[in-house]
Amino acid sequence: MKRKIMIVTGEASGDLHGANLVRSLQSKEPDLQFCGMGGPELVACGVEILYDAAKVSVVGFFEVFSHLKDIWLAQRALRHRLATDPPDLLLLIDLPDFNLILAKKAKKLGIPVYYYISPQLWAWRSGRVKTMKARVDKIGVILPFEEDFFRQRGVEAQYVGHPLLDTVETSATREQFCKLHDISCSTRCIGLFPGSRKREVSSLLPIFLSAAETLQKNSPQKNVFFIPRASTIGDQEFDAAGLRRYQQHLDIRIIEEDRYNMMAACDAVVTASGTVTLELAILEVPMIVVYKLAPLTYQLGKRLVKIDFFSLVNLIAGYAAVPELLQHEVTAEKIAAELAAITTLPARKRIMKQALKEVRDKLGESGASDKAATAALQMLESSYD
Repeated sequence: MKRKIMIVTGEASGDLHGANLVRSLQSKEPDLQFCGMGGPELVACGVEILYDAAKVSVVGFFEVFSHLKDIWLAQRALRHRLATDPPDLLLLIDLPDFNLILAKKAKKLGIPVYYYISPQLWAWRSGRVKTMKARVDKIGVILPFEEDFFRQRGVEAQYVGHPLLDTVETSATREQFCKLHDISCSTRCIGLFPGSRKREVSSLLPIFLSAAETLQKNSPQKNVFFIPRASTIGDQEFDAAGLRRYQQHLDIRIIEEDRYNMMAACDAVVTASGTVTLELAILEVPMIVVYKLAPLTYQLGKRLVKIDFFSLVNLIAGYAAVPELLQHEVTAEKIAAELAAITTLPARKRIMKQALKEVRDKLGESGASDKAATAALQMLESSYD
């Protein structure tokens, strides 16, 4: 009988990391069967999707209420499969509030639970560690300090390295990328990365576009602006942000492919906080990180989050390696000023690139997907003993 794994993830980055993990598992045991919740990356690996992850991907405590129906439907679909056709392993990726509910059901059914890319409990709501200990058998952590954090609290954890080290690589030089897109190599390239969620784009892209306008007005040289399009974002979201109006007087390129070549070609980037900041750090691309939430969510977060920085880059570095703009600080004027400083002050750019190299080195070695796959298969074997 073929062994089965249920894999559950939410946003686009989790879908990508989940797909890489599935491929590693398939290479070690080709007969494995997979089902769960995810997106196009998991579909491409042959995973049977029981619910589309895009419908439950949301940031913020109060924003969850608008997605309650989809969250309930997704839980019902996954819990039904757990009960009627139990997998041999439940493999969870991030999405803590959703996944820990599912883990409780799995434990009641005697299904082992492996959590890959654990919730950032060291940042906020650390009391959930007790829940993790009760419902999860093992955690594969991807940040170097997380292993000690969980082990000190009695949770079995293994540092497997960061999965981005397996995927972030370029296939072209800056000159080749610019030539492909008919851009002069002397042109300054600026990245505008508003995120992959619709709410992020609606909140941040108008501000980013206004910052680009301000930067160009004050710049003696031409700038070209890159906006990566996530699979979850359509023309409607870009149009609502005013993109077409800005494209009338700014050189703005929407990039759907060559993601890492585009990143590496940038002289500086303003980006929403998230996994993308580590992608940029691995490529040593100077950046400004912004974080903007709904007012009520922000007020709640201020009371719950007890960390010095909100960007992963600075958390790993242990100091302000890159500038952060939070909530009311996220303005076109401040973003334009930070971008101008990075691109016109060589010493500042050099210091930031050195800091990003240190962050890259702290992430360790590649092979996270392979190590996590080995741990998952060991759990499968143990469940059969």
